[in-house]
Amino acid sequence: MAPDRQPTLTGERVTLRPSTPDDWEALFAVASDPLIWEVHPAHDRWKEDVFRAYFDAGMASGGALTILDRTTGKVIGSSRYDNWKPEADEIEIGWTYLARDYWGGSYNREIKRLMLDHIHAQVGTVVFTVGEGNVRSRKAMEKIGGVLRAGPPELRLMAGEMKPHVIYEIRRP
Repeated sequence: MAPDRQPTLTGERVTLRPSTPDDWEALFAVASDPLIWEVHPAHDRWKEDVFRAYFDAGMASGGALTILDRTTGKVIGSSRYDNWKPEADEIEIGWTYLARDYWGGSYNREIKRLMLDHIHAQVGTVVFTVGEGNVRSRKAMEKIGGVLRAGPPELRLMAGEMKPHVIYEIRRP
């Protein structure tokens, strides 16, 4: 049975809910900050046409989630479940971005904890694909218990170029 990739998850600080086409404007308002993408391999994702392709891919994936600040109800970012591999009992969490006001700690940890707790009831291993040079995301992965997979970086097409990525994993406790 396929895992539920579009739950509504509620924590102390955030609510994650299935993304809809109506989220475009609020999500682009967050994503249009170039500093969000500064160390990301797709560093031009703040541009409307580039973000549109990213948004559309998220909608097509069937796993996109919009993140809201529980106190204000404001849209503060997005994340996604994708690339489910039933034969490997594995799914990917990624494509996460947050408004800069929410960087640096508890929000990302809570988002990932909610997503991990939900999906680990259905899938044994969660993987995270991170640009090799994306130090910010790599440190965040280590903070939440991500273990770097052995092996050379994988090349992925991003922003029209093949860019090296590393894989972190978190197995079901």
